[in-house]
Amino acid sequence: MSVLGLVVNPAAGGGGDAGRRTLALLRADGHDVQDLSAPTAAQAAEQARAAVRDGVDALVVVGGDGTVHLGAGAVVGTGVPLGVVPAGTGNDVARSLGLPRGDVAAAVAAMTRGLSTGPVAVDAVRVGPPDGAERAWYVGVLSCGLDAAVNARANGLRWPRGSARYVRALLPELRTFRPYGYRVTCDGTVWEGGGTLVAVASTPWFGGGLHIAPGADPADGLLDVVLAGPLSRVDVVRIFPGVYRGRHVRDPRVTVLRARRVLVEPLAHAGPPPPAAFADGEPVGPLPLVAEVVPGALSLLGARSAPS
Repeated sequence: MSVLGLVVNPAAGGGGDAGRRTLALLRADGHDVQDLSAPTAAQAAEQARAAVRDGVDALVVVGGDGTVHLGAGAVVGTGVPLGVVPAGTGNDVARSLGLPRGDVAAAVAAMTRGLSTGPVAVDAVRVGPPDGAERAWYVGVLSCGLDAAVNARANGLRWPRGSARYVRALLPELRTFRPYGYRVTCDGTVWEGGGTLVAVASTPWFGGGLHIAPGADPADGLLDVVLAGPLSRVDVVRIFPGVYRGRHVRDPRVTVLRARRVLVEPLAHAGPPPPAAFADGEPVGPLPLVAEVVPGALSLLGARSAPS
């Protein structure tokens, strides 16, 4: 029997029902489950961190990418593994990490097997201001451009689900869009000028199924940095459909760099300031930001094998 902490996000699509089923299945399997769910994400995060400090055997989260983000922030660096039952609208992190989606029983069964066989180590990314004052952890993608502006708008929409919500949010953002000014330093390589999109990715998908970084591998100790140059509104509309299959990276105006440490800064003379950044769909804050990958920092239950 294991002592498990459980955080359920009832606001995620189907999260409440999935949470009840997860709790019942884990208890039926003989585990001692502590329900750490709370009315707000901040309260749930604090309860999760406290449970990890108190020595739970694993932390289980039920929800979408934001709930995975919360769970990772509580366990990274502690050695306590994370179990995930995907119950959000996008579930991009779960997709990237090879976790069962759309089937609570399968997700719980995979997690239970992981408790016996041991977790899989995947990368996590530390992000925050360059002065190091505050750092957070993310697992998937850091969005620093038009992708972040669309993410902010999509978070305020109740429908539709998945990538369709991202599309609905994109169109009004394009009405006032002008390419932003950037300086992006990837280890020793500097890219600067006007830009449309900057995505610092440890995993391939975001936005409910958009294949933003096709080559990203969450177990290789590197970040894929997708940089789109100054595109017009018409160009964005033309290129966007290709993002579903990762075809945008073939466009000569799109650059993909790989690095362990990435500094993203606004560059005033190259364009207006970029919007505040998001990671795993959650707000991080304004630029400048540093993202540093920490190989194998997250212990994950339920993955079939190390992602590749």
